[in-house]
Amino acid sequence: MPTMPNIYPFTAIVGQKRMKRALILNAVDIRIGGVLIRGERGTAKSTAARALAALLPDVQVVDGCRFGCDPEHSASWCTECRERAGTGGLLPSKKRPIPFINLPVSATEDRVVGTLDIEKAIQKGERHFDAGILASANRGLLYIDEVNLLDDHVVDVLLDSAAMGMNIVEREGISFSHPARFILVGTMNPEEGDLRPQLLDRFALSVDIVGIRGARERVAIMERHLAFEEDPVAFHAAWQEKEKELSEQIAHARTLVSKVTYSSRDLLSIAALTASLNVDGHRADLVILKAARAQAAFDGRTAINDMDIALAAELALPHRVNSTPFGQAGMTPTQLQERIEELRGQAIAEEEMHEKEDTEQKGKEKKT
Repeated sequence: MPTMPNIYPFTAIVGQKRMKRALILNAVDIRIGGVLIRGERGTAKSTAARALAALLPDVQVVDGCRFGCDPEHSASWCTECRERAGTGGLLPSKKRPIPFINLPVSATEDRVVGTLDIEKAIQKGERHFDAGILASANRGLLYIDEVNLLDDHVVDVLLDSAAMGMNIVEREGISFSHPARFILVGTMNPEEGDLRPQLLDRFALSVDIVGIRGARERVAIMERHLAFEEDPVAFHAAWQEKEKELSEQIAHARTLVSKVTYSSRDLLSIAALTASLNVDGHRADLVILKAARAQAAFDGRTAINDMDIALAAELALPHRVNSTPFGQAGMTPTQLQERIEELRGQAIAEEEMHEKEDTEQKGKEKKT
């Protein structure tokens, strides 16, 4: 884990546990689909995003690839790497730090996805692709401040790429593709306007944060920031052990997450919870399952439990159930766990009743 004295340590951030957990789960499994952090100014939103990127371990990339392709996953290679492998065999690799890419609010679609030079293709028969922001963000962290002020179409493109893990650009019969897997972090101040519900739902997790009210914690924030400004190197040295510990825990969880198992009863619990809260669509169910698996992996386990589901639901549901008591008042993970256990009992009872009815029906059919 590289030391970056100019970036505030992630583990030194006071409070904001839900925000930090949402970021960590996305770091464990990029496939979760990003996090939207909504809150007032000065609540460490951008600080946490930058600190997470600096904390994460280096990644292995194809040497000379401008898209940072993973040498071990040839199925997701860019067009250039596939062509290089086709002519030269094995591709050399090297390690590089996780990139942190800050997307400007003024970004256009071409700036985000990149462009194909049609003139060169027609005149010289060469395919030339000018890489965009998605190329720079691959296997890193893409940060969008004031995401609610970004053009809706650009947000759509970003969310599509985050979901697919690929960026495909096609023009005049010419196409170019490259991997676009990144931790997507959007932040916004709700006072400046909200996202459209369709876009809001596309963010996997959401956290609403406010300034810390406790006097002791506010004092700790001041003391730590003053110490950081006075001597960043010494401050980093003081937090180095905790940073290394968390970095290694995330790295281990990444190797574990694909091995985390779940039962049919776990799936029933998730479905019963989202149905009871009248959540539209099925995206929330999938997000809760992915986040629960990431939570279990982060804790070093290979099977999810009710608390994993509850912790995932706490992050996956608030922006999807704002018209319900959950959205208005919020529920703690413990309350969610109790709700899950209650709903699971009801769902199992209903399933057993349906099975009994099916058995009786089949018996009647045999007699006739």
